[in-house]
Amino acid sequence: MIDLKGTGEGLDGYGLLAAQLESLLADERDFIANAAQFSAFLFSQLDDLNWAGFYLNRNEELVLGPFQGQIACVRIPFGRGVCGTAAATRQTQRVEDVHAFAGHIACDSASNSELVVPLIKGGRLIGVLDLDSPKLARFTEHDRAGIEQLTEIFLRLTDC
Repeated sequence: MIDLKGTGEGLDGYGLLAAQLESLLADERDFIANAAQFSAFLFSQLDDLNWAGFYLNRNEELVLGPFQGQIACVRIPFGRGVCGTAAATRQTQRVEDVHAFAGHIACDSASNSELVVPLIKGGRLIGVLDLDSPKLARFTEHDRAGIEQLTEIFLRLTDC
């Protein structure tokens, strides 16, 4: 695990993760292959996660994509739950207590906090990256910025 409390500049914290992700995805452009690698990378490098993966936009509905963790909900309507809200608003959702989030979908009752980043490329919503944690308030603003940076790298190096 990497200490993510660094500044994110140079090769510490999210800066190091960004350099590693660039290297990991450098020679592959396939979306499914890169999404599988990215979710495994996040799941292995970030503390206190019980789920890391993708939901893909299929006709204004999110459908389960590559992930690491427990079994998951397969379909999520836009506007429902944390993932559906991120998809509908196209804004990152950082939720400290998912049980207090109106319309939360409990795919895994062990999840207590969540970070969901919409995947937008060429103005088109591809889907969302979803991170769940059993720890309340697991994700900070520093994590949000770092994960958004990693997501930008993923989108730049991946055909979607």
